[in-house]
Amino acid sequence: MRINDLPTGERPRERLLSLGAEALTDIELLAIVLHTGTAGMSVVQLAESIITKFGSLGKLMKAPARALNNIKGLGPAKRSQMLAVLEISHRCYTAEMKAQPVFQSPQSLEYFLQMQFAGQQSESFIALFLDVDHKMIACETLFKGTLTRTAVYPREIVRRALDHNAAAVIFAHNHPTGEAKPSLIDKKLTSELKKVMDCIEIPMLDHLIVSGTNVWSFREHGMC
Repeated sequence: MRINDLPTGERPRERLLSLGAEALTDIELLAIVLHTGTAGMSVVQLAESIITKFGSLGKLMKAPARALNNIKGLGPAKRSQMLAVLEISHRCYTAEMKAQPVFQSPQSLEYFLQMQFAGQQSESFIALFLDVDHKMIACETLFKGTLTRTAVYPREIVRRALDHNAAAVIFAHNHPTGEAKPSLIDKKLTSELKKVMDCIEIPMLDHLIVSGTNVWSFREHGMC
């Protein structure tokens, strides 16, 4: 069933144009992107089933591309539409990190990091290199590890920070199977990294731990 086959008052596209995007539900917005349903399922029902599968529209927007594979009702055309929307979202948040100080919108920073780690099954360590105004110059995945641990080499971090002529850095790593809370190893690593960065006069502003939609900040807990 296509959107045009729905009663006029129930068509998400017409509701968007007359009432504004903010008046639509998450399901209706996704239905507009999908445009058509599938056999035995209207486009609104398809949108609802996809959001239900991921848990929320927010979680869907942070999902990795492969998560869209083998979902009933999502053929190549619809997957390409979804992937385009996901990439647009990712680029918008990347542009926001580069256009304003990262701590001006802590929620945007957390959302950006959640997208960076979305779908990863092993630990990764990333660095956000910032300019003098604390706007992001670059975001790089510096190290990847196993399910529960990543080896971090301060010498490589220093080299990349100097390459980017960074004025400050933020570090983040994920806990794919655990809570967004620091282990003793995380605390020790944070202390060591702070000392290393202080030695080259590039302050470490924060170290964040990401687990799913949860983010834990050393800075917020007075440990950075």
